[in-house]
Amino acid sequence: MTSITPPSPPALSLPKRLSRYFFQHPRVMLLLLLALPLGWLLIFYLGSLLALLAQSFQYWRIDDNTGAIIKETSLATYSDLLTPSNLSIIGRTVLMAASVTVASALIGFPLAYFMARYASPRMRSLLYLGVLLPLWSNYLVRVNSWKLILADEGVLNWLFRSVGLGGVIDWLLSLPVIGGSSLSFSFLGMFLVFVYIWIPYMILPINAALERVPRSLIEASSDLGARPGYTFRKIILPLAFPGVVAGSIFTFSLTLGDFIIPNIIGNGGFFIGSTVLTLQGTTGNIPLAAAFAIVPIVIMGVYLLIARRLGAFDAL
Repeated sequence: MTSITPPSPPALSLPKRLSRYFFQHPRVMLLLLLALPLGWLLIFYLGSLLALLAQSFQYWRIDDNTGAIIKETSLATYSDLLTPSNLSIIGRTVLMAASVTVASALIGFPLAYFMARYASPRMRSLLYLGVLLPLWSNYLVRVNSWKLILADEGVLNWLFRSVGLGGVIDWLLSLPVIGGSSLSFSFLGMFLVFVYIWIPYMILPINAALERVPRSLIEASSDLGARPGYTFRKIILPLAFPGVVAGSIFTFSLTLGDFIIPNIIGNGGFFIGSTVLTLQGTTGNIPLAAAFAIVPIVIMGVYLLIARRLGAFDAL
């Protein structure tokens, strides 16, 4: 009696074999999915930062005999970076970034609190639209519009002088620290434009943090006899503080590296961004420009470590 051999199963097509293989090896599938974005991150982001760091350790000098540019690897560029004039640029930039961050928090917190706690759904939608609408317009258009608003013939000066406060503007412009020839060419005008441009990035994280504060905690505090001010200081503000720190990451870092507003609104005082632009464009001192570019990276690295310990990443 002869045995009958069962027919062999049909061969799987290549797509089905690949599908079975990836199903049985999920880590390979995950690696393939992440290969392109990780490769992009390593090559174009981390690679460019490493190239910037390597460039900052070069020192260019001109040979006295031949006039050729000699490139050496040394710490001389960072020695040039730590001169008093360059340190004043760094200090001026950090002070402006800190001032803009504090002002944005003081202005943005009440609005975010009203949006999260008291505004009706319709009013909240209108306020969200008002906060986000400026972000839909071109950045350069907004900055140049403020240059016209802050000019001597602008609407802001006209408004202050119409109500008899023109002397206040003149007194502010006479101060050597914040003054200038006009609001459109002063540190004060630059500060106002920075706050206007970046304050949406402060309001939105604070609002998100406030919306996550349980109403039951506020009601329990009221039931236990706590006054509204005590409830705000002890419950609402600590729970919303990570949102403030998260917003400060945006306002501080964006102000720290901006070079457009200081060039358009500024009174000639250099900031880190405008200094990097001048060094790599006009002066041609690429190593010193790279060293200056490392400064905000280091500052933000320290700032992010502090923000992480304060729980800011939970509010992003």
